[in-house]
Amino acid sequence: MLIKIPRGWETPEREATPQSAYLNRRQLLAGLGLAGLGSQMIARAASVKQNTEFNVGDRPVTEEWVASAYNNYYEFDAENKERVKDLVGKFVTSPWTVKVSGLVNKPQTFDLDKLEATMPIEERIYRFRCVERWAMTVPWMGFPISALIKTVEPKPEAKYIKFWSVVRPDQMPGVKRYSSYHFPYYEGLRMDEAMNPLAFFATGMYGKPIPKQNGAPIRAVVPWKYGYKGAKSIERIEFVAKEPPTFWNDLNAGEYGFYSNVNPNKPHPRWSQAQEMVLPRMGRVPTLLYNGYEKWVAGMYNGKEY
Repeated sequence: MLIKIPRGWETPEREATPQSAYLNRRQLLAGLGLAGLGSQMIARAASVKQNTEFNVGDRPVTEEWVASAYNNYYEFDAENKERVKDLVGKFVTSPWTVKVSGLVNKPQTFDLDKLEATMPIEERIYRFRCVERWAMTVPWMGFPISALIKTVEPKPEAKYIKFWSVVRPDQMPGVKRYSSYHFPYYEGLRMDEAMNPLAFFATGMYGKPIPKQNGAPIRAVVPWKYGYKGAKSIERIEFVAKEPPTFWNDLNAGEYGFYSNVNPNKPHPRWSQAQEMVLPRMGRVPTLLYNGYEKWVAGMYNGKEY
């Protein structure tokens, strides 16, 4: 496949959701393996407005075929990022529920379609930085994590929020193949991090429902942190008083901390984080502290939480 290399950061952000993305939607959804989604979801995707408040820099939006075909999702494949998309066919993402429990006044189980209908759905263009040093810029569609938090009314003693990804060995071939990882995947945020206006639940990309390989039907997006902090295919959320264990920190605490904020000055034990490779084939650029979102998040930290 021929890769187009933009010159001089030429792709404007306004083209992230072009009109063409909303034409012939049923054909598009069928081609992406998303046929069968409700007409209400499709209609919502067509009417979503872009929130530009959190745009940073002039980096172009990554082409959709790249973002949907280069994925870390170990429950499907831990060795080949480009193969994940070919292994998600059996993964059922509708209907979907998210159970919220723990230190909240209103614990409940949400039907995702009904939840979305009550949330302030919008598009946000965020930089995405993997701990492995590759980077993209993705137009996500969804709602602030804070909106759901307010709905369930956390108790004062709730200081952290924990996410669990779904695990289905019969639908996710990597679960059996890589049994040493002890799925399900689990992650966590401090409450003030989850309430930060940048913290986002994504249910769509590029003006369409999010593909399975990108974490359908709902995933967390925390753009100032390395990508693994954004749990995919979330089915459970719990509010807790103490810092919860997290998947990669339990596997290798020396390499993956709880906070995992993007920091060019703190190398990974096996490589430098000073630069990142912008996909596809756009070359290396300097890594920015907090991935460029410093003005929104630096005040939450004392300079040591990375």
